[in-house]
Amino acid sequence: MPELPEVETVVRGLRATLPGRRILAVRLGKTDFIDDPAALGERLPGRRIGAVERIGKFIRVELAPETGAAHPTQSHAHEADGRLHLLVHLGMTGRLAVRSPDEPVVPHTHGFFELDDGQELRYTDIRRFGRILLVSASALPEFESRLGEDALFVSAREFRQQLSGRRARIKALLLDQKSLRGMGNIYSDESLWRARIHPVRLASRLTAEEIARLHQAIRQVLRAAIKLGGSSISDFLDAEGKPGSYQMRHRVYGREGQKCFRCGALIRRIIVAGRSSHFCPHCQPRPRRGQRAPRSGRSRAKSTKTRGAKPPSARK
Repeated sequence: MPELPEVETVVRGLRATLPGRRILAVRLGKTDFIDDPAALGERLPGRRIGAVERIGKFIRVELAPETGAAHPTQSHAHEADGRLHLLVHLGMTGRLAVRSPDEPVVPHTHGFFELDDGQELRYTDIRRFGRILLVSASALPEFESRLGEDALFVSAREFRQQLSGRRARIKALLLDQKSLRGMGNIYSDESLWRARIHPVRLASRLTAEEIARLHQAIRQVLRAAIKLGGSSISDFLDAEGKPGSYQMRHRVYGREGQKCFRCGALIRRIIVAGRSSHFCPHCQPRPRRGQRAPRSGRSRAKSTKTRGAKPPSARK
């Protein structure tokens, strides 16, 4: 499923074609993943696209009102400058790409945004686990405040503060978008392997050296993945319809039973926070008994339920 490197790859592709374009019309298919479908059809036509950025795993498309347009209506008076932000979460199988209207429509394409250059911005999502919502300029800061620091840009100090005193497994914290936005299963496993940290280690038990090592590993892994266009495990394609190639560099993710590139031990897989977690038992030693999370059925069930929950702003 698209994580930070894949979303960043899509954003960079869209940024090359969308800014400056005006939306002429909107057509929608299935809308169960759109917060307010009617608002898209009513408020997007006539708007000009500005910046295209990434907020964690969300794609943000800035929409300015048409030059010379009337002031916002009373119901939208809270939009100080009339700007809106279209936020798109790709979920597990979402794709957002600019296409010629003459190109065949891929099955499960549910959103068509007609542009003034004759092309269309299309949203395709087989499983419809993605999300599309429209946010006013004044509401955007509150939306972002519900997410943690960006995994690609978080400073060493901010990263250390996020982990300090947290009695949760480090893999669970990396997946928690309220803690660190943008990380997912693939790059959490790859970063933990690079930092030589077992996924069930408690964050509060990590040493200062281990935290620094993990922070560096995350940034290295994400940057390398972005450079190679992300990982195409099943069906990820960038804004131009091309697959990524970072999956060829995976060191642990999806390699259960294969030899570790570093030591030769066989890669293992366990479930942490409801997700498959791949690790090397030699390079990433399991914590001693005193370092493990509570093992009682009641505590474990409660802990798993809490860790597995996903905020509405980052659901998949």
